[in-house]
Amino acid sequence: MSFEAYVLTAAGAPLERQSLELASLAEHQAVVEVEACGLCHTDLAYARGEVAPRHALPLVLGHEIVGRVVAAGGAHEALVGARVLVPAVLPCGSCDFCRAGRGNACPKQKMPGNDVHGGFATHVTLPAAPLVPLTDVPPSVDPRHLAVVADAVSTAYQAVVRAGLVAGDVAFVVGAGGVGGYVIQIARALGARVVAIDVEASRLALVAAHGAEYGVVVGDRPPKEIRKEVHRLAADWGVPSLRYRVFECSGTPKGQTLAFTLLAPAATMVQAGYCASPVELRLSNLMAFDATVHGTWGCPPEAYPAVLDLIYSGRVALAPFVEHAPLSEVNGILDDMANHRLTRRVVFDPRR
Repeated sequence: MSFEAYVLTAAGAPLERQSLELASLAEHQAVVEVEACGLCHTDLAYARGEVAPRHALPLVLGHEIVGRVVAAGGAHEALVGARVLVPAVLPCGSCDFCRAGRGNACPKQKMPGNDVHGGFATHVTLPAAPLVPLTDVPPSVDPRHLAVVADAVSTAYQAVVRAGLVAGDVAFVVGAGGVGGYVIQIARALGARVVAIDVEASRLALVAAHGAEYGVVVGDRPPKEIRKEVHRLAADWGVPSLRYRVFECSGTPKGQTLAFTLLAPAATMVQAGYCASPVELRLSNLMAFDATVHGTWGCPPEAYPAVLDLIYSGRVALAPFVEHAPLSEVNGILDDMANHRLTRRVVFDPRR
């Protein structure tokens, strides 16, 4: 069976539309007909050659996938016909990491558009076991929007879990677009008070309607000045620093420096954004503050039902943060992303 895909053939080159052949289906695999695939900054990094994918080129990018199973091997045949969400991290399910509930750190994990061909295509072949069936999707939710759950929303959820956030905490979210926008919504849904920090006032205006009580435009302000402002705010709210939860979601050197500066005695920080550039930090602050910094990567598939419940119940909104585009426009939209012209997460329709 052949399928259409937009293929990265060389770093920095435009994606090429090609007709490819599906490989023979293994017992543990399923073929998903792609209904929607989100665009992530990771895709841009691979396309521009800023980061090398683990799979040798040529490679089909795209790791935020929703579609229907059209074929499945062995014990997974019951999935045929089901609409599924493809987790961005597909763990093996049997190693020490997976058994410990840390499947998102599984050393054998497969990531669509990185380890294997991804969703910038009409069809994709993937391990069947981690696929998440999408049943009982309420009429208020466009199933295509659920593509962003595969990474942007589930990564945000996992970051909040890693932080140990509970009701009454204060969440300082550095970077209010993409993952940060969903961290804001999830933290608020779980009962935290939320401070959003971003370089763009327009992003702050959007998240103000979706959970952020207070916004800070970074501008040229030094990190210590912002630290003083938001710590004073938390004190006015009566929240001690041991309940500060700092989320770095910008994936920029300045954002990482700012987030680290926001730490205080017994506070917790989670690094959720990715940046290839080195950052100079004084790690002794962790000792002096008895503070904690966590990394976070993806989200284990078993956590996806909790993420979907937040969306289905209306506590986390997708539509205001998503826009649709034909996959045929992928190269122009990659340019828009590179030049910071996108204001929402783009979800591609591979049938257009």
